[in-house]
Amino acid sequence: MLKKRIIPCLDIANGRTVKGVNFVDIRDAGDPIELAKRYVEEGADELVFLDITATLEKRKTLVALVTQIASAINIPFTVGGGINSLEDAKAVILAGADKVSINSAAIKYPQLITEVSNYFGNQCVVVAMDVKNTQGNWKVFSHGGKTSTELDALEWALEAERRGAGEILLTSMNNDGTKNGFAIEITNTISEVVNIPVIASGGAGTMAHFKEVFQETKAGAALAASIFHFGEIPIPQLKTYLQNQKIPVRCL
Repeated sequence: MLKKRIIPCLDIANGRTVKGVNFVDIRDAGDPIELAKRYVEEGADELVFLDITATLEKRKTLVALVTQIASAINIPFTVGGGINSLEDAKAVILAGADKVSINSAAIKYPQLITEVSNYFGNQCVVVAMDVKNTQGNWKVFSHGGKTSTELDALEWALEAERRGAGEILLTSMNNDGTKNGFAIEITNTISEVVNIPVIASGGAGTMAHFKEVFQETKAGAALAASIFHFGEIPIPQLKTYLQNQKIPVRCL
C-alpha cells in the first residue's frame, strides 16, 4: 500500500504566510521561508505554496520567493497561483518547484493542463479544485473561491485527469479553516473514481480527522495549514499517531 503523505500548505499574500476561514477573514501566519525550513525538519512529506491573490490581482506568481523557499528545502515542492500559461509554469519550475498547481486558468483554458503535462510530464501537474456544496451539489469555484462556476466537482476532476493532471488538490470551501474535519463525502466520491492521487484539503483540526480521511476515502495525502503553522498539531506527533492507527505513513 502506498504510504499516505502529510502536506503543509503555505498560503501567501504580500509575501507572508496567511490563513483564513472559508476563504475569508485572512490573518498573518508567519514568514514562509522560516515555516518551510521548519516543516522539513519536522518530517513533512511535501510542501505546497499557493500565491492566493495572484489571480485576483492579475499578476504572476512570486517567483523570487519561490526561489528562496526552494533553495531552503529538500522535499517535493508544489507552487500555484497566477500560473496562466506554459511559460508561467516554466518560470516556476525553473525557480525550483517540482510541481505546478493550476486552478482558475485550467477552468478558463483546460488545454493548459495538457500543455504543461506534455512538456513536463503529468507528475508535475496538480489541478487544484476549490469546491463548495451549494444546495446539495458540489460545484467548482475559481479566483480564490470568489467566482462560482457551473462545473460539477466530479466531472471536472475526471476531465482534469483526462487532460493530463497527475494529481488533484481538492479543497472544500465549506470546511476550510473550520477545524471540523475534512469533507469526507466529496473526497471519497472523487478519490474512488479518478486514477490519480487526491490530496484532501480543508477542515483539519485534530489528528483524528487525518485518520478519518485516510480510513474512509482513498485520498493519498492530506493537506493542512493553520494547525501546522501555529503548532497545534506537530507533524512528528501526527505521524506517530497515524502509525499507531495502522495507517501507513513515511517514517520520520
